[in-house]
Amino acid sequence: MKSNYNSHVWRVVFGLVVLLIGVILWFGVVKNRVITSFGQYGHYRADAIDDEAQREIRFMTNAPCLSCHAYETRLHDNGRHKTISCEFCHGVLADHVKDNKKIGALPVKKREEIKVLCLRCHNKAIQARPKDVIKTVVMPDHLRDQKVKETHICNQCHLVHAPFYYIDHANRILGIQEKN
Repeated sequence: MKSNYNSHVWRVVFGLVVLLIGVILWFGVVKNRVITSFGQYGHYRADAIDDEAQREIRFMTNAPCLSCHAYETRLHDNGRHKTISCEFCHGVLADHVKDNKKIGALPVKKREEIKVLCLRCHNKAIQARPKDVIKTVVMPDHLRDQKVKETHICNQCHLVHAPFYYIDHANRILGIQEKN
């Protein structure tokens, strides 16, 4: 009796041939635009520009948030986080508003989620230049320096939209001048 010792090799070869034919058909028939516009402007698919222009805009500036969230926007725009987009913490505006109508609620971070969100930036010093470091808070060193538990949540002392709002207010009441 003759052995089918190489049958597993032939199965793999057959599978690769079927896969290759499938890819050729997909690009040649289903994605015909790829074939027709590729190379029109060099080694590039010309229709890619139109495809990208037709994509739905999902990310916005902070301006649309102002109309409904004026208080938070005012705090944010006068706080240390003014250069950070609302979407960085709250999610994509397109999931919240469409055609100036609310279509869904964006997640509001609570308890430990706030700390996790803050640690996206505040878990290490951000190196701006080889010898300079952007002035920021480094966790958990900050908690130890303030002599609080390392389980402390950021918004127990800070207002998230304007981190120094409470601290500045307390310093004004106590007559403490800010150190530079």
